[in-house]
Amino acid sequence: MIELLLAIANISGGILLGLATLDKWDGERDFFNKIAGFLAPFQTAIGIALIVLAILEFWDGLLFNIASILGGILLLTHVFQKVPALETSLRKLSAKLMPFKAIIGIALIVIGILGLF
Repeated sequence: MIELLLAIANISGGILLGLATLDKWDGERDFFNKIAGFLAPFQTAIGIALIVLAILEFWDGLLFNIASILGGILLLTHVFQKVPALETSLRKLSAKLMPFKAIIGIALIVIGILGLF
């Protein structure tokens, strides 16, 4: 059950993170923009789910779960100011990951699809 939830969270987070690249591939149909518009209000919940579920399943697919945790951190960048004790270190980590946002997003989609099978 946790694997299925993690796969859904990976696909959802991947769409939100990789939207710029997916939009280029989509052309003028705006398919991914519509999905991202629906998922955007749930960005914080998806980020938390990515981190928590990846930690629960950490040793089952170590590399995949590390990508999920990194994706969760990128999705939670806007929430870090509410955690004063960890704000500076989390913002630094997020800033270092930001250039790889689209790559992590596409990787999360692939990991999520692989997790469904």
